[in-house]
Amino acid sequence: MYIYDAIDQRIVDERVAQFRDQTQRFLTGQLSEDDFRPLRLRNGLYIQKHAPMLRVAIPYGLLSSTQLRKLAYIARRYDQGYGHFSTRQNLQYNWPRLEDVPEILAQLASVQMHAIQTSGNCVRNITTDHFAGVAPDEIVCPFVWAEVMRQWSTLHPEFGFLPRKFKIAINGSMEDRAAVMVHDIGIHAVHGDAGEVGFRIIVGGGLGRTPIIGHVIREFLPWQHLLTYLDAVLRVYNRYGRRDNKYKARIKILVKDLTPAGFTRQVEEEWAHLQGGPGTLLREEIERIERRFTRSDYLNLPDTDAGLASRLETDPAFSRWVSRNVHAHKVRGYAAVSLSLKKTGVAPGDVTAEQMDAVAELADRYSFGEIRVTHEQNLVLADVARRDLPELWLKLRALGLATPNIGLLTNIIACPGGDFCSLANAASIPVAQAIQARFDDLDYLYDIGELDLNISGCMNSCGHHHVGHIGILGVDKNGEEWYQISIGGSQGSRATLGKVIGPSVARSEVPDVVERLIDVYLQLRDSEHDRFIDVVRRIGTEPFRDHVYACAD
Repeated sequence: MYIYDAIDQRIVDERVAQFRDQTQRFLTGQLSEDDFRPLRLRNGLYIQKHAPMLRVAIPYGLLSSTQLRKLAYIARRYDQGYGHFSTRQNLQYNWPRLEDVPEILAQLASVQMHAIQTSGNCVRNITTDHFAGVAPDEIVCPFVWAEVMRQWSTLHPEFGFLPRKFKIAINGSMEDRAAVMVHDIGIHAVHGDAGEVGFRIIVGGGLGRTPIIGHVIREFLPWQHLLTYLDAVLRVYNRYGRRDNKYKARIKILVKDLTPAGFTRQVEEEWAHLQGGPGTLLREEIERIERRFTRSDYLNLPDTDAGLASRLETDPAFSRWVSRNVHAHKVRGYAAVSLSLKKTGVAPGDVTAEQMDAVAELADRYSFGEIRVTHEQNLVLADVARRDLPELWLKLRALGLATPNIGLLTNIIACPGGDFCSLANAASIPVAQAIQARFDDLDYLYDIGELDLNISGCMNSCGHHHVGHIGILGVDKNGEEWYQISIGGSQGSRATLGKVIGPSVARSEVPDVVERLIDVYLQLRDSEHDRFIDVVRRIGTEPFRDHVYACAD
């Protein structure tokens, strides 16, 4: 866990004081709505359908138990008793009163948290792998590099008013669990020819109205040059990115217009003026930041014990949970544990204040007081002794956080959709809940196997529908909610964009369509190890389309 220094704390405290004054002036009529809008957006405050929405930053998805308790307190005191974890590893409150927001920010600052740059045309929260620091396939722990970039980007005077919002993800492992191919800048740790650590730089990815897979513009960048190279990328974007049309303002459009080769040439020319300059990272600066992270005090443990082995052998429910929600750890005797926020009937990503408090207690007891937020809208206790798994499972079951569905169809990613968002064309949450109810049979769910299903309420793609094995997009048709279905999307190193299979369908038909897609897959797969996405890649979308619409006719 990163611990603020005096400079970090001063920044967030001053920001609270500034926004308190700005809000007071707005409420007394001294600031117009037009003047106040950019000020509130810079502090993560949106105006949604029914109430303001406050987006709280959780840098690189890492929380302490103290911070989670504070989030629970704010949910009870200033909201309606719950929060929503987003795909950018942040937490959103959907019902705060505008006049309370400055005090909420002050409460956050008291536990080294804030809402700075969670909205606006700036560098947003930098995301990473939720198994960072514990993954067996890790090349380098990305936390320190994400923190370096957080400090670089926070209130950056040159990049505070970019053509459009800007999202960066960094992955430190062999397997990409941070979706770096669909970010404005994706950074993937790699080894150089001599074994030294560096980064592959990917630019121009993104979803939304124009989904694009990012382009590698540098295969290997020595770590010392990370910030100067990012400066070069953002300077080119700031200089040439469109500001006349917000739908064409993202960096992916600039890369497409210039061509990846042309964009790369511009970046390299800009970097020639920056390389080796004051922004070059020094080993002592990296070590300074590393020292501000707390370290887990691991015990010397065996991989298993008699109690764990017996429970695995005699309790099918526990064994099933371990198979889906318990993950490998680089330290012998430990495991990372996913807490599913996708229980049937619960809005994906929602968590109550009582659950937050309870998870904080579990983190203190079982995981060195730390919690991770995933971009799939779940939580992770990353440092659990394997001998404690049976006890932890029982406690998670009592909290409704032990649904064994990680990686399965009901582990749905969904944006808040039309229930809250003023931009949405259609609801997302009721559709997700209807699909969960349809596939609530765990035996059937496990027979289907690994499958990512993502739902967005509009083309902004906050639910990442483009990269779902099955993607669902809410669209408006003559004032009614309809849903467009795509298949074949995926994230990771082999990221692909899904293809729309045909005309949109009514909300009531969506679970039926998903079931028909599953029917085709189960009929055409070669074995139980043949995943849905594998079958789509092998045979294409036509058999799925034909079955869905033949049944509809």
